[in-house]
Amino acid sequence: MHLSAAGLQLLKKSEGFRDRVYADIAGFRTIGFGHRLTPGEAYPNSITPQKGEEILSHDVAIAEAAIDRLVKVPLAQGQFDALADFVFNLGAARLASSTLLSYLNSGKYDAAAWQLLAWDHAGSREIASLKARREAEFHLWSTQSNCETAAA
Repeated sequence: MHLSAAGLQLLKKSEGFRDRVYADIAGFRTIGFGHRLTPGEAYPNSITPQKGEEILSHDVAIAEAAIDRLVKVPLAQGQFDALADFVFNLGAARLASSTLLSYLNSGKYDAAAWQLLAWDHAGSREIASLKARREAEFHLWSTQSNCETAAA
């Protein structure tokens, strides 16, 4: 399964685009549409929106592969999109160790959706932008999917 246009729109809106390296809310060096720089990776000058799209495409593919690897139940498109945004933002390791994934792989789709809303903190602080992002993921999950669709 792949991220839909609606999922990509949420991701891009949540991340925004920055053409220069900046420190994200957790202090990680980031560029483009929320791309976290890896050791040895550098962009000493600005990047173009086209380069940002290329980097984003690669990062989305990594998130999609993680979902394919970790999720053992069928997903509807909205559920997949919500998870892709979640994994893009927080990483596959967070999903892998989450109650969200445990509920989901047990077929508890509604309980899994509600778990999305718990991930709105950086450290002990609730972050308004994370809260809005998780609510948007929940909405995408809930309005563009249901268990019957996922099982089809």
